[in-house]
Amino acid sequence: MQHGVLISGASTGIGRACALELAGRGVRVFAGVRRAEDGEALRAAGGSHVVPLRLDVTDAATIAAAVEAIAAANGERALSGLVNNAGIVVAGPLEFLPVDALRRSLEANVVGLLALTQACLPLLRAGRGRIVNMSSISGRFASPLLGPYAASKFAVEALSDALRRELAPWGIPVALVEPGAVATPIWEKSAASAQALLDGLPAQAHGYYGADVEHARRRALRAARTGIPAEAVATVVHAALTAARPRTRYLVGRDARIGALLARWLPDGVLDRFARRTRSSAGYRDG
Repeated sequence: MQHGVLISGASTGIGRACALELAGRGVRVFAGVRRAEDGEALRAAGGSHVVPLRLDVTDAATIAAAVEAIAAANGERALSGLVNNAGIVVAGPLEFLPVDALRRSLEANVVGLLALTQACLPLLRAGRGRIVNMSSISGRFASPLLGPYAASKFAVEALSDALRRELAPWGIPVALVEPGAVATPIWEKSAASAQALLDGLPAQAHGYYGADVEHARRRALRAARTGIPAEAVATVVHAALTAARPRTRYLVGRDARIGALLARWLPDGVLDRFARRTRSSAGYRDG
């Protein structure tokens, strides 16, 4: 990783942990953040190996400026790795979900990922680099109330498979990291946003889904205390960036491994009953 690695969504959670993990190993990290103060805090924690860049994956201008800054910093116009970590969680009952909320989820988690990847590919080719896309167990298993988020992660899985096959002639690996519940602030944010969404819905939605939303909110808050640390995901990201032959998928966490097994082997009817019994909010991860 001599040319450096770009990480989107590096302000908090998994992205921040990845930036500090790589910087601690002597890797030059171009850390995409949305606020200058987050970049300053990250550089203070990670030292001179961290180069904060303003980056919003839904804003083409900031993508172009970030890529130009990387090219200017690296005289040979090369990049060793891209970690597509930026993303948001949109949750709620699909029956009443505002369509614009789904668009927002797909724009940030899918369209933004592809836009940044397209912009970085010339540098990745020059640096014989690789791509690591942050997915989730929700990219394999869609829980009730997590339809918008799961849809975006299923799309990330599909884009990653297609990219891996398209970029194989140039030797650019594409790996997916699929965490389960991670102990980051995203849980509190997700619980609050789900409740805010429900509060704005008609009374009928409260009658149909209020109990499910409350159950998911409690599980989200519990996961904020019991999920795996973001550093565990960062260690896996480092492995995906450095392995001589990276795997196509890396499951992270016991719940992710169990969820993947269930999704693969259980018939849909059985899986549906399991999902309804647990009314799980599992699958959130921090972007």
